[in-house]
Amino acid sequence: MRRCRAVLAAILSLTACSRGSSRGTIVLGLAGPFSQPRGVSMRHAAELAVKEVNARGGIRGRQLALRIMDDSGSPEVAIRIAQQLVEDPRIVAVVGHLNSSASLAAGRIYGEARRPLVMISPSASSPDLSGVNPYIFRVCPSDLSHGARLARYARQMLSARRVGVIFLDDDYGRGLRGSFTAEFKRLGGQVVEEDPMLSSTASLEPYLSRLRQEGGVDALMLATDRGGAELALREMGRIGVHWTTLGGDALSGIETTGSLAEGVRMSVAYLVDQPGERNAQFVAAYARAYPGERPDHRGAAAYDIIQLLASVLTDAGGRREIRDRLARIGGDLPAFEGVTGKIAFDANGDVPAKPVVIGTVREGRLTPEPGGGQ
Repeated sequence: MRRCRAVLAAILSLTACSRGSSRGTIVLGLAGPFSQPRGVSMRHAAELAVKEVNARGGIRGRQLALRIMDDSGSPEVAIRIAQQLVEDPRIVAVVGHLNSSASLAAGRIYGEARRPLVMISPSASSPDLSGVNPYIFRVCPSDLSHGARLARYARQMLSARRVGVIFLDDDYGRGLRGSFTAEFKRLGGQVVEEDPMLSSTASLEPYLSRLRQEGGVDALMLATDRGGAELALREMGRIGVHWTTLGGDALSGIETTGSLAEGVRMSVAYLVDQPGERNAQFVAAYARAYPGERPDHRGAAAYDIIQLLASVLTDAGGRREIRDRLARIGGDLPAFEGVTGKIAFDANGDVPAKPVVIGTVREGRLTPEPGGGQ
């Protein structure tokens, strides 16, 4: 009998230790298209940030962990993931989602749940995300900033008078197209044509040929993702037109395609080669952790979000406490100095002071463009 009681006591002791370990870990959700190239840097940088936080002793002595969920960039999948994360009592905040459509769909779930959950996106830039609900934040500028910056660059630095626009017919593409065309027209430029595409569009040749027949353009604005831009560039080459090409930060990674993307300009909130000791340390740590890789703006922003949440979690534990403290960053609490720059939230959970710069693809690298600053 004594032996049975001893065995039972040992089992209960192990169970208690297991439960204590579970309670001791602080868990963040990480949601994005991690099976796709655009999600790789986001996941890697988030994992790097967690390792660094834990190496510093964690948060009040507790380790930080990620629950990683692949949403494939799909709004429907993002909704299902959001439902799982809000119902998981371990999750204190969500880093994600990456793209605008998924973030808009999931954001409503997080904010309207019985126990709402903070979502901070590294790169969802649709203007429609502003103020969706008090639990939604992002650390990237919106398309209102990207589109206007690209329009000013095209009109003032390139002296473009006529532009054509091809846009992805989703939340991101429509938002970037709208802000670009409004500012370009305000500056006296002419938008010759605005043509939609889908991710499944097989050819843009009819649009490009029509633009050529109408006298051509000084610049072609691609409010698309990387795949759409690559398609446009290939078909421009086939029909023999060589217009200066512009795009937003969804084109990131196109610089690795060689001569196809040479000279493409894009708006970004982060350049891997930008100056600053904090960025240099991050890039070096990322290179050590993932040899042969370089972080993009999505990765750098995800890294900043983890580090920001680690600082917030030092003084806040519950979901509502975390949300309320985040909302004060840049207000009565100091702005957070991150790899991507200063993070200061407004009442809509946006970072309106975050600068947008223009980078140009040169020999496989995205480099700062003279005159391309904010």
